Amino acid sequence: MNEIISKAEQWLSPVFDTETNRKTQNLIDTDSSELEDCFYKDLTFGTGGMRGIMGVGTNRINKYTLGKNTQGISNYLKKSFPSEELKVAIAYDCRHNSKELAQITANVFSANGIKVFLFSDLRPTPELSFAVKYLNCHCGIVLTASHNPPEYNGYKVYWQDGGQLVPPQDTEIITEISQLDFSEINFNADKNLIQFIDQEIDEAFLEASLKNGSFTEGTVRENLNIVFTSLHGTSITMVPKVLEKAGYSQVNLVKEQAEPNGDFPTVKSPNPEEPEALKMALELAKDKNADIVIGTDPDCDRLGIAVRNLNNELILLNGNQTMIVMTWFLLEQRKKPRPNLPSGTGGVGKIKGKEFVASTIVSTPMMRVLAENYGVEYKEGLTGFKWIAKMIEDFPELDFIGGGEESYGFMVGDFVRDKDAVTSTLLICEIAAQLKAEGSSIYQKLLELYVEFGFYKESLVSMVKKGKDGAEEIEKIMIGLRENPLHEIDGEKTVLVEDYQNSIFQRLLNFEKGDLLLPKSNVLIYYTEEGTKIAARPSGTEPKIKFYISVNTELDSIGNFEEADQKLTEKIERIKKELNL
Repeated sequence: MNEIISKAEQWLSPVFDTETNRKTQNLIDTDSSELEDCFYKDLTFGTGGMRGIMGVGTNRINKYTLGKNTQGISNYLKKSFPSEELKVAIAYDCRHNSKELAQITANVFSANGIKVFLFSDLRPTPELSFAVKYLNCHCGIVLTASHNPPEYNGYKVYWQDGGQLVPPQDTEIITEISQLDFSEINFNADKNLIQFIDQEIDEAFLEASLKNGSFTEGTVRENLNIVFTSLHGTSITMVPKVLEKAGYSQVNLVKEQAEPNGDFPTVKSPNPEEPEALKMALELAKDKNADIVIGTDPDCDRLGIAVRNLNNELILLNGNQTMIVMTWFLLEQRKKPRPNLPSGTGGVGKIKGKEFVASTIVSTPMMRVLAENYGVEYKEGLTGFKWIAKMIEDFPELDFIGGGEESYGFMVGDFVRDKDAVTSTLLICEIAAQLKAEGSSIYQKLLELYVEFGFYKESLVSMVKKGKDGAEEIEKIMIGLRENPLHEIDGEKTVLVEDYQNSIFQRLLNFEKGDLLLPKSNVLIYYTEEGTKIAARPSGTEPKIKFYISVNTELDSIGNFEEADQKLTEKIERIKKELNL
């Protein structure tokens, strides 16, 4: 504890403002447990950037931790591009202090002689990714903590391609930041270098979203009845505009959730993965007899949907299911010429074998099956869309069609290099509208895909382990799984183990070992002889360890779906019990 107090006392110096001095002293005097959590470590970049609770301390989001990041990035940019006029774009979401922290970030960049393009109000995260490319910036920052609780905020860093930081820039920037002292942060803004951006980028992003997400037209769109909720977040600034411009006239907004609010007062969590988050939208959908319900998270990079099943009841789809339907649709569009629609993701020719779709190592194996059956390449990366963005850079000879991950994110084409709930919302509406016009539905099509390609069912278990003790417990769980591997799961022999932290795979039946080519990450995946897949992964942005379970079976007809679904559900429950989840 003496080390913690010594670290905290540094925040009593004149380097920090008087309010920070006061709050730090109060922690030292009154709350040893909170003091420890505020200072026991430094916040670090995870899969989605830096994210944490707001407050004083090295393990908190505040003007100094973010200022230090920004100073380090400024130093790195000047070293990396010594002869160029440096430019960055900055956006922020609806969270408490986001606007102020965005301004502080802009101040530090400008104080270092870097041109700053700053949105004057909240905007969706995918629009920031778009702006980085559109404005030819070297870097982009968005202040957001996605779907975390109200006390959180965060700082995502984007690079020239519009994607989030990947190697080697990420480690090089972290090294640059770690070498800095808080006293080296330059907060003295050069206001002449800060330019506010709004309408031009909004209009360009809207048009790009329409171009990449449009596949139908006319009365087909007018007949689709939609309920949409922004869950108090940024999507309200763009999604309704895109749908209206596309020609969707029946868009019912959940008015109680349309006002941006960092407290997220109508939900326990503004996370479209959680069924409770879409409760009000589902109620409105029943009242309006809607065909589809769509909800986005606060920074508008992920979406959850509900559709009507064969009994005309509204049911929620998970991220894997939504991703499968969207990927299938994009692949179908690529198979046929579409001369009357704008060029873009819709395509104007047949699949040529020079395309690819992408997903992540913890998402459904059905994505690979789907891609292979359509004759396009399938590429798989670590968790996080930055790896999908990197694939686009790494394989310029291949045309990226689309890709997603189980956590409700999807990217249509490559005009944005991050998951994009704006264009994905338009895409899922296009699919629903077209299928409705054909007398079908998204749910009907999903079942047909299960019959054609195999029925894959997934489940996610998230175990929350907060604070220092929680982090240590998560570490012990992962060590235990590595030192005592699962040789059998639900009576099925384990045939393959992939350890991404040590970059090795091992086939247990013949003891063959080999190298994994993806970057190191604290992920462990087991595969059984029947195709069952179990992945364990500590979250990079939340105090959680996540277990991803995937099971599968053949489905000979839609009529047998409920029976097969029940059997897979029971199988998943047995696995959870076996793993004490």
